[in-house]
Amino acid sequence: MLHLVGLGLADEADVTVKGLEIIRKAERVYLEAYTSILLVDTAKLEAYYGRPVIVADREMVESSSDEILGTAEKSNVVFLVVGDPFGATTHTDLVLRAHELQIPVHTVHNASIMSAIGATGLQLYNFGQAVSMVFFTDTWKPSSYYDRIKENQQIGLHTLVLLDIKVKEQSLENLARGRKVYEPPRFMTVAQCASQMLETEEERGENVCRRKCLAVGVARIGGNDQKMVAGTLEQLSKADLGPPLHSLVLLGRRTHYLERDFIRHFAVDRAILDAVWKEDYEEKK
Repeated sequence: MLHLVGLGLADEADVTVKGLEIIRKAERVYLEAYTSILLVDTAKLEAYYGRPVIVADREMVESSSDEILGTAEKSNVVFLVVGDPFGATTHTDLVLRAHELQIPVHTVHNASIMSAIGATGLQLYNFGQAVSMVFFTDTWKPSSYYDRIKENQQIGLHTLVLLDIKVKEQSLENLARGRKVYEPPRFMTVAQCASQMLETEEERGENVCRRKCLAVGVARIGGNDQKMVAGTLEQLSKADLGPPLHSLVLLGRRTHYLERDFIRHFAVDRAILDAVWKEDYEEKK
């Protein structure tokens, strides 16, 4: 059987009791290590679980899944996922392949950024579709996310922006030459995300990501040192929230006054937040 076990958001102790019992009885334990990361290293996981953990990078999961599923045909195999197992489409694909091979699949859910973002005080039912922000390059600056945010804004909903991470990625040159040389890991910050949103706004000019738009940046959500900051996109483009992982929420017009009261507690500048709220958000539908 293939067991998909969610690990939660922060450290080794975030695993559920049910998940831990399954891990300790499994024949093999894999850790998906490219759609997200925990705030602790693999050695801590192995010490806590009492089991060796095989790190599964993108290449293994997407191109060599037979190695994982082959073992699951005859024994219990665990596939660990940071957050919730179905927080990324890659894991859905793994389940579909298991079904094709008639391998039973069992899932143990856990907290993910999709639910934990409620820690900001923003009400989950006021969120629209989530979007991803990738690292821009000199020649590639995709703006499809901008259209999704625009759709959310048209009905007044918040947008959760998931920020890019680069783990075990190859440069274009090394990829072209077939060299297994990998770039250092990179994790997008709230400041980088806000800056790219403003850059897209300058290009598109549809008032979707204006400098005065209110947003909330979060870092290491669920950890003991989690950090949140609220302000305009311009303010967040200069904010330093420390180490990864970061996420950002762009507020919708339907923001409730209780949501405003909550985010005021971690505002960059309460006077500016109050002024922008009164002008652009108060009693807006």
